[in-house]
Amino acid sequence: MTIVFPPVEPPNDDVRRQAVARHGVLTKPAGSLGRLEELGVWVAACQGQCPPRPFTRPRVVVFAGDHGVAAHGVSAYPSEVTGQMVANFLAGGAAVNVLAAVAGATVRVVDVAVDSDTQVGDHKVRRGSGSIDREDALTREEAERAVELGRKLADDEVDGGADILVAGDMGIGNTTPSAVLIAALTGAEPVAVVGRGTGIDDRGWMRKTAAIRDALRRARPVITDPVRLLATSSGADIAATAGFLAQAAVRRTPVILDGLVVGAAAIVAEELAPGAREWWLAGHRSAEPAHALALEHLGLEPLLDFGFRLGEGSGAVAALPLVAMATKVLAEMATFEGAGVSGPADEATRPASDPT
Repeated sequence: MTIVFPPVEPPNDDVRRQAVARHGVLTKPAGSLGRLEELGVWVAACQGQCPPRPFTRPRVVVFAGDHGVAAHGVSAYPSEVTGQMVANFLAGGAAVNVLAAVAGATVRVVDVAVDSDTQVGDHKVRRGSGSIDREDALTREEAERAVELGRKLADDEVDGGADILVAGDMGIGNTTPSAVLIAALTGAEPVAVVGRGTGIDDRGWMRKTAAIRDALRRARPVITDPVRLLATSSGADIAATAGFLAQAAVRRTPVILDGLVVGAAAIVAEELAPGAREWWLAGHRSAEPAHALALEHLGLEPLLDFGFRLGEGSGAVAALPLVAMATKVLAEMATFEGAGVSGPADEATRPASDPT
């Protein structure tokens, strides 16, 4: 199997200009809503229409998988938590479930590589992954299957009516491969990308740093081949997320990115489908240091900086109401002419002594 994504078409520039012009005639000083105006313009360009349509089916897809490197003390939690949290997502008890309910989104969890049986195991590529500091995470065939799974899931969601997507993650140990992917593709050193993840102590941090150092040595020789890089240094859940993000862009569907793990998948997805980044919005900046490097690499400015480091899609969902507000402002706010409100004074008619 050869993974090939078709060329990614950028959001519509003509509509972008129409949206900017529309903001200039709404009943407010130009630019007074700051980045909220930029968000609305981005949504309009993604949808290819101005005014944009308010979102009707925001959808969160959480990719779950275990990671062999977790057996070497890089996480504060045991691996069995991954499968337990899948059950918690299904029961509606996780943070992302609560946040999504407030934001008007629905949540789907997919078992891509959980190392136990779950109620959503019909898409499982394998159980867990190899320990990336000493062996490949996946075979190339498994990496390709995972990317194709993510691609199919994106198609399923878009065909099912989703008009904005959020990718989330769940997997004990998954910040370690994520840090490796980001370091490999940004040229960063191991100590620059190591975070506390689930809350590891200093000894755990040192073990994690060593694991990332060793994994990075294995990753750097294959950075020119995105699928091989995923096979060497990720996990089936992260590979599926990369395929999901790339295909969402191919399908011209906006995505709000979450934190470190999704950010790592995103920089690989941009390698798989150049230009995909234009269809993504950074929901927040994670407390994990590698995430800032990923966002800088992608040229994305986060909406929120609340110190989140949970994953699950939580930070992206927290930003979703801002995107919805931005869309409705551009779609529903009155124009000066329509509201009978005087617009900005014409510069040519102002008295010469007018200091403004």
